[in-house]
Amino acid sequence: MSEPLLSIRGVSKYFGGVHALEDVSMDLKAGEVVALAGDNGAGKSTLIKAVSGVYKADRGEIRLDGTPISFESPQQARDRGIETIYQDLALADNLSIGANIFLGREPKRRAFGFLPVLDRALMADAAQETMRRLDFHVDRLEAPVSAFSGGQRQAVAIGRAIYWNAKVLIMDEPTAALGVPEQRKVLALVMALKEQGKGVIFISHNLGDIFAVADRIVVLRRGIKAGERVPAETTSDEIVRLMVGG
Repeated sequence: MSEPLLSIRGVSKYFGGVHALEDVSMDLKAGEVVALAGDNGAGKSTLIKAVSGVYKADRGEIRLDGTPISFESPQQARDRGIETIYQDLALADNLSIGANIFLGREPKRRAFGFLPVLDRALMADAAQETMRRLDFHVDRLEAPVSAFSGGQRQAVAIGRAIYWNAKVLIMDEPTAALGVPEQRKVLALVMALKEQGKGVIFISHNLGDIFAVADRIVVLRRGIKAGERVPAETTSDEIVRLMVGG
């Protein structure tokens, strides 16, 4: 059996006397979507923050490609290929797709042989190539992303992650606040990532979305792992029972 892309073993995290996570283990393979389900306060956010460099686990081990990892910051996690796409997307609304892909890492070229200027052509090419890889078609690559719909903005955030070679994408409530056609587009993007061999951790309150894209569902309840199921072998009712207990 191949080594998991991401392996979480016995991870615990405490805040004072509160056990936010207690002995949680899960694996994520390349080309797989694992959904994290659980009520508010179940520990989903704490777990992804432990993976993505926001928090340090108090106990347990996290491995990426078989190597133990411990990050000092989210930037270190990104440099190693773990990218988190939060609900608010962290896009600069007034900038184009290309400028958002390179936000904070802007490419420069030398004008007249010495003057450093933004390499807009490279940024535009990167935008076109990344959107093509996601099979996502936007007419106006130079338009500010504020002009785009919710689903298109998700595509830009995902495009930025894959341009920088993310191996693991953590998607936090990616379909929240979207209409049904836009939700379908985002789910199609998740399937495109899977086909490209990325590992996706998909967090959602929408069980319909979870059953549509997940290969496995990991259920958290009050900081513990309450169960793990394959969608074809379970029902929404069983997942809800695991989430609430009893």
